[in-house]
Amino acid sequence: MVSVIAGNPIRMPNIRASKLLPTTLVGSYPQPDWLIDRKRLTDMVPPRAHAPELWRVEPSLLEQAQNDATILAIRDQERAGIDVVTDGEIRRESYSNRFATALDGMDSDNPAQVPSRTPGRFQTVPRVVGKIRRLRPVQVKDVAFLRANTERPIKMTIPGPFTMTQQLLDEYYKDEAAVAMDCATALNEEIRDLFAAGADVVQLDEPFLQAQPDKARRFGVAAINRALDGVKGTTAVHLCFGYAARVKDKPSGYSFLPELAATTADQVSIETAEAKLDCAMLAKLPSKQIVLGVIDLQDLTVETPAIIAERIRRAMAYVPPERIVLAPDCGMKYLPRDVAFGKLKAMVDGAALVRGTL
Repeated sequence: MVSVIAGNPIRMPNIRASKLLPTTLVGSYPQPDWLIDRKRLTDMVPPRAHAPELWRVEPSLLEQAQNDATILAIRDQERAGIDVVTDGEIRRESYSNRFATALDGMDSDNPAQVPSRTPGRFQTVPRVVGKIRRLRPVQVKDVAFLRANTERPIKMTIPGPFTMTQQLLDEYYKDEAAVAMDCATALNEEIRDLFAAGADVVQLDEPFLQAQPDKARRFGVAAINRALDGVKGTTAVHLCFGYAARVKDKPSGYSFLPELAATTADQVSIETAEAKLDCAMLAKLPSKQIVLGVIDLQDLTVETPAIIAERIRRAMAYVPPERIVLAPDCGMKYLPRDVAFGKLKAMVDGAALVRGTL
């Protein structure tokens, strides 16, 4: 499906041509307690290097267990009524390390410690010891598995090139912009293969655009556009204020958002619920589809559909419903599974309430 806003085509996944306000995930869904040590996951900074100690299943059985847990995540999304499903990022220790640590030039076996996005904390990151290159597909097998297990449109998420530069220690390039561009080249190769494997949407996760806005203005947009160069398919850029389980006080506005109008991405994914975002700034992205975060992940109370509907209407004052996709504020990785499912169902029902008035 293609919409046209102000003369600019906006690609949309082929859900149903007449359906307004489709729903999706930002990416992650809670991993089962039998698969991953959730307490250890919660206690540690999201890993950027390998963190095999998180898995409860022995290595010889891990892929089989991850397959089973991925199917559970898919079925939960389908039961809730989600339109564009993900694999729940079940196979990942964090949203970013599955792809980044698979690249040539990254040393994850001898990681470094650098300050994290959360003040006062440190994160373990891979060291860049050579030219960054993609030697082989990384998440293509994940897309193929997801495509084989649902008939609904599917989305695959992958770390963005700017955020990747903030989650490593560069000992080779000595130039962050150059690191970002080589990350972007590797991403471009992967994204092309993700679409070839059956993805309907590919999303770049770029939370560090918000955390490092001045640096992002220097080379963030250029790196994103390099990652998406020549790509055929619906693409998204997700930025947020951080996991609700980690960041309690969130600002009411983004430090880096209008700049994304200059990217070639079709969608911009943001959070509005927990931060009670001033949605007026969405008017600065007239050529983008907005993936609107309407689920508060800090509050473990499941919202009513009416609350969700009100959050949708708040954005509709600045963005027409034809350009809105609904999602949680951020990844649902840290939520209890029953709470996550309840919130997804409330989002679907809230969308139906608003859709019924249009």
